Amino acid sequence: MAVSVNRNKCGYCGACVSVCPPGALELIETWIEVDDACNNCGICTKICPVGALEVAK
Repeated sequence: MAVSVNRNKCGYCGACVSVCPPGALELIETWIEVDDACNNCGICTKICPVGALEVAK
């Protein structure tokens, strides 16, 4: 898993969850979980309105 979520920035809107092709993101109450299905495509980082997601390089 290379996507990290900045919980101080995340507004928990769920936009990233809906665009994740492998379904690796899940909104659980007040946080985002990233599981091993993440393929580091980075789509979630582009859709996040507050820039809370980051793909580690």
